[in-house]
Amino acid sequence: MPPKGIKPVAQNRKARHDYDVLDTYECGIVLQGSEVKSLRGSQVQLRDAYARVDDGEIWLFGMHIAPYPFATGVGAHDPDRRRKLLMHRREIAELHERTQQEPLTLIPLAVYFKDGRAKIELALARGRRRYDKRHAIATRDAERETARAIRSAERER
Repeated sequence: MPPKGIKPVAQNRKARHDYDVLDTYECGIVLQGSEVKSLRGSQVQLRDAYARVDDGEIWLFGMHIAPYPFATGVGAHDPDRRRKLLMHRREIAELHERTQQEPLTLIPLAVYFKDGRAKIELALARGRRRYDKRHAIATRDAERETARAIRSAERER
């Protein structure tokens, strides 16, 4: 019996820096056997991955799952193949509409196992420009300085 709960595998840390995340969705992913073994060993890279809706189905491109070293021949998989994501039809239709109407992108934020099944946290996001990134960093630094000042003032009391 597989273990219960959530086991994180990989995160796309750069995504929250490069994009403004508007909505997040949890979706399943169709994998081959050797891909599951590589995922369990955290042999995955999400940096350049993105998703797209084609013909009512949602596909993930650019996610690299390293080949499992003990799978050869028939059991091996293509590390950079496109992978089908599993979502409800109405969610796929909503994502298709929003990405067609606005300049939005679908990017994976994290890969994890939930109750033994591989899941992907998919984000509907808007790309940031360079000045937006600098502004976000400045805002975060200002909030940190404010928090430090408040903590030091409380300690002096």
